[in-house]
Amino acid sequence: MHGQQIIYLTRKQVNDDLWNACIESSSNGLIYAYTWYMDAMADNWDALVFNNYEVVMPLPWRKKWNIYYLYQPFLTAQLGVFGNNLTLELFASFLDAIPKKFSYWDFSLNHQNLFKTPEFPIYQRDNFVLSLHQSYENLYGSYRDNIKRNIKKSQGYGCTTTTDISIDAIIELTKLQPDTSEKDFENFKTLFQVLKEKGLAKTYGILSKQDELIASAVFLFSHNRAYYILVGNHPNGRTLGASHALIDSFIKDHSGQNLLLDFEGSDIRNLAFFYSSFGAVEEKYAAIKLNRLPWWVRWMKT
Repeated sequence: MHGQQIIYLTRKQVNDDLWNACIESSSNGLIYAYTWYMDAMADNWDALVFNNYEVVMPLPWRKKWNIYYLYQPFLTAQLGVFGNNLTLELFASFLDAIPKKFSYWDFSLNHQNLFKTPEFPIYQRDNFVLSLHQSYENLYGSYRDNIKRNIKKSQGYGCTTTTDISIDAIIELTKLQPDTSEKDFENFKTLFQVLKEKGLAKTYGILSKQDELIASAVFLFSHNRAYYILVGNHPNGRTLGASHALIDSFIKDHSGQNLLLDFEGSDIRNLAFFYSSFGAVEEKYAAIKLNRLPWWVRWMKT
């Protein structure tokens, strides 16, 4: 790399302005990699920086039993190496530069980090995205029939769309799904309030005829993407086509715009079929899992 080096910085050493300018201008820039997003959602994070913030890589980490490990924070779908004109050589050099103290890695990279590196166990994950630049009529015409039926079902049951749902109401519905800590929700709530003030966040909800919130979602915006990021669905909404109607409402409101609806997944077959039924297409991204743990804990992470 012509004598230029990748340097490791602790969070306190990161220059926020230079870092965020890199994320803003990167061809693979994503909202998750901004300093303010990482500060909100990661327990801790450090960084790798190349050539005065020309290319960067956030390193979210935790520590347990005196062991440092890299992980994927809540509601942070893709991280990895960010910059322009990325090459296999530069990408591999970033992975090489990760300090050896991080003895276990389990995190996602991004859609421009899909390099084959013999030294590192990179694998692919599935995401689905939908370009909204066409008219609503054209977008609706690409829906599968089951999506159209569910939208009509929702309308037939008297369900209505609202964009004035509180973040607390969405979180309450999301809590009906398991395996998320209260701290994670509080962190995201704080982040949401900041982004809402900047005009970078919207909430959508579907109300039943009885004004019960039966489907909800938070959408965040950056890099001409709308991220379908926090989803809360009530069991009562499953038979009413509520989630179908919610996504359709968002698509209708943002059709004809230079915007990519990012569904943030999924590797789960049923969800993949659901997203693709709106006309969304696959956008593969990279992930990595590496175990250099001491022998006495290795068995716990295999």
